[in-house]
Amino acid sequence: MDQMSEHTIDCSRCRQQACWSENPDTGPSFCPTRTQKRHIDSALRAYKRNPEVRKMAIAAAKTEGRSYMRWTRVEDTIDFAREMGYTKLGIATCIGFMAEDRILREILAAHGFEVVSVCCKCGAVPKEEIGLLDSEKAIPGTFEPICNPVAQAKILEGAGTELNILLGLCVGHDTLFTKYSKAPVTTLVAKDRITCHNPNAVLHGTSFYYKRLLSP
Repeated sequence: MDQMSEHTIDCSRCRQQACWSENPDTGPSFCPTRTQKRHIDSALRAYKRNPEVRKMAIAAAKTEGRSYMRWTRVEDTIDFAREMGYTKLGIATCIGFMAEDRILREILAAHGFEVVSVCCKCGAVPKEEIGLLDSEKAIPGTFEPICNPVAQAKILEGAGTELNILLGLCVGHDTLFTKYSKAPVTTLVAKDRITCHNPNAVLHGTSFYYKRLLSP
């Protein structure tokens, strides 16, 4: 493994994890800690010189320190938002998560946050309007509005949210939302209909249940 090219960037192949040590240069020859110093130094300059980046990095580290093996991700989100001094939070929710959206809004409000929630189907824009064929719909022959993450991001921007929380947006829609969101974004729930929204189950199940995913 250590014979791999120094130009390779693939931490998944490393078994040493020298980056979690005081001697990171003992890692394999392809370790980015050793081979990507230019980018790592650039990142460090950002942490030190950009006040917003520094504040966010410190807030994230403090939340990690307080929450490690103690808190849920909901609690982590609340703590991080408080550490950053945010008071107005946005929720970009999938229409299939409206029940969870109401609960999350109630929790966040109970902790003193102002909350703005926007559903993915806002605008009721037919899929045909952006060029989708009827045969490409989930249920052909029916009215299906697009998921509208760009509108969600713009609406939350207009509302002045300081941190936006993704609640079950589909793959691709979450990408578009993150691309257009002016406020920082964190994911609370990642959409995975088959695993009850626990994508990590697939990674742990490749030895049997999801072995098929290891073949093209």
